[in-house]
Amino acid sequence: QVQLVESGGGLVQPGGSLRLSCAASGDTLASRSIGWFRQAPGKEREGVLCITWGDRTTYYADSVKDRFAISRDNAKNTVYLEMNSLKPEDTAVYYCATDVAIRAYWSSTYRAERLTCTAGSGSWGQGTQVTVSS
Repeated sequence: QVQLVESGGGLVQPGGSLRLSCAASGDTLASRSIGWFRQAPGKEREGVLCITWGDRTTYYADSVKDRFAISRDNAKNTVYLEMNSLKPEDTAVYYCATDVAIRAYWSSTYRAERLTCTAGSGSWGQGTQVTVSS
């Protein structure tokens, strides 16, 4: 089973940037769907950004669109979460996970097809704390 280790978290001022890394060992990430999730104190874990195997589909939480991006470096067996224009509400422990599922569903609220990202039975890292505060 693949082992994941996140790094790159820290304290940053509002408007700042961070890049989180998710380094894998034991297996390759290149053929897996990968997701970044976060959990703030007192809140449920939420999917932030997920990408399918082959990078064919990407899921973004509405709150991070146009600010966060995901990328892979297959040579380093590492996935990155690039976070820009950070806000205090982005404060959370961030986790990466493998074998996530991105599914489409019809939203009666938006009257449009939407995507959702859910964790599967894959591996999780230990998490890295991101704190956005002045």
